[in-house]
Amino acid sequence: MLEGIDALVFDVQDAGVRFYTYTSTMAYCMEEAAKRNIAFYVLDRPNPLNGDIVEGPMLDADKTAFVAYYPLPIRYGLTIGELAQFLNTENHINVQLHVIPMKNWHRNYFFESTGLKWIPPSPNLRTLKGSLLYPGLEILQNAGVSVGRGTESPFEEFGAPWINGEEVAAVLNAKSLPGVHFVNQPFIPVSGLYAGQHCGGVGVRVTDRFALRSMRVGLEIAAALHKKYPDNFDFTKLLFLLGNDSTIQQLQSGTPVSEIIAGWNKDLTAFDQIRRRYFLYK
Repeated sequence: MLEGIDALVFDVQDAGVRFYTYTSTMAYCMEEAAKRNIAFYVLDRPNPLNGDIVEGPMLDADKTAFVAYYPLPIRYGLTIGELAQFLNTENHINVQLHVIPMKNWHRNYFFESTGLKWIPPSPNLRTLKGSLLYPGLEILQNAGVSVGRGTESPFEEFGAPWINGEEVAAVLNAKSLPGVHFVNQPFIPVSGLYAGQHCGGVGVRVTDRFALRSMRVGLEIAAALHKKYPDNFDFTKLLFLLGNDSTIQQLQSGTPVSEIIAGWNKDLTAFDQIRRRYFLYK
C-alpha cells in the first residue's frame, strides 16, 4: 500500500485518552513509514481534555495492545502532535516526523476554549461533556455496564438491568466527588450492550470541568457497583482498558479509591517530567 508514497499525513482529532485507538493507528503508521524512509506529517489538533491534567494509572509494560500502544497514563495531557513526538523518540520509531503546530492554542484550553465547532471524532463521542467523562466511564463497559452507547448521551450515563439508579446515584453523591453530580436516569439502549432492555441508570452531570477527575469518577462508580452488586460486577474485567494490575488488586482488596489514586503519583510525576520535553505549547 505504501509503494511509491512520498509522505503520509495524519490529520485526525483524537480524544486525549490512551485507549482511543486512533493514536495506536498513528503509531503503527509511523512505524511502517520509518521502515520505508517515508516522511510522516501530523497536522496537530487540540487535546479536548486540555494539556495540563494527567490522570490514571500507567499502563503495565506487558499489556501493550491496540487499545494500549505504549506505557502511558490513561489521560496523558499531550496534543496528538506532541504525542507523536513522544512516541517517535521514547519508543525509538525514528520516523522522519514533521508536526505542523496549531496557532493560539494553550495547555489550559478545553475544547470549548478554542471557539471551534465540535465534530464528533467517533460516533459515540457526540458531546464535549461526554468526551470529558469518556476516560472514566468507558472502563466500565467490559464489566457488563452500559455506558450509554446506543442512547442519545453516550458516556454521560451508565446503567444495567440489574442496577437501581436512584440508590447508586445517592451512594455516589454522598462521596462529594469534585466537578460532578449524579441523578437517577433509566434508559433503553437501541444498540450495543443491553439493546432493547430497560436499564436502571445513572446520569452524570459535569458541574466543573477543571475540577473533574474522570478516572476517579470511574473507579468510584466501579467500587460502588461492586459493593452493591458483587455478583454482577467483576473488577478483573476492568483490566483490559485500565491496563494496570496493581490498581485491580487494590480495588479487589477494598482499598479506598483516594488511596489508589495517591499511589499513582510517583509514576505520574516521572511521566510528567518526560512528557514536558515534547511540549509545543505553553
